[in-house]
Amino acid sequence: MSFRMALRPLMVSTALFVFGHVAVAQSKVAVINLQKAVLESAEIKAASAAMEARFKPRVTQIEQLDKEIATISQNLQTNAGKLTAQAEADLNAQGTKKQRDEQRLKDDLQVDVDRDRNEILQKTAIKMTDVLKKLAEEKGYDMVVDAPYAPYFKAALDITGDLIAAFDKTYPAAVPAPKK
Repeated sequence: MSFRMALRPLMVSTALFVFGHVAVAQSKVAVINLQKAVLESAEIKAASAAMEARFKPRVTQIEQLDKEIATISQNLQTNAGKLTAQAEADLNAQGTKKQRDEQRLKDDLQVDVDRDRNEILQKTAIKMTDVLKKLAEEKGYDMVVDAPYAPYFKAALDITGDLIAAFDKTYPAAVPAPKK
């Protein structure tokens, strides 16, 4: 009887091991690339176009300053030795002021673009996650893994395209009103 008692835990462990693998084999798993899904959504494409249009006047202003700086620099080089000391000092002062103004505009633009982009991406990622949950429930997935965290997966498991389509259907792209 003692031998039989010793085998019982081994048999229970073996049964758990076998049934554990059967349970895992029945799980339905999918893989997505969340970053790709967000960036390829129609909403992000529309928001990107709207941001580009909203910031275009500032970019144009920076480009204009850059041209003026180049003109001043070329004038200084072309007329080196021909300008009076005062005229050369004035051109240098103008160039320095325009460079400073241009740098401030670039810095302000970068801060505004980063802020808007991060806000848009964050809101879209939250909505994308909600759509992913609904899609997973509809398709009966037990688990969905983000592709960068899966060292290997079969291409057939990738549902990123389905996620983008479901997102675009749920949230049709609408160009947001420009911020003032």
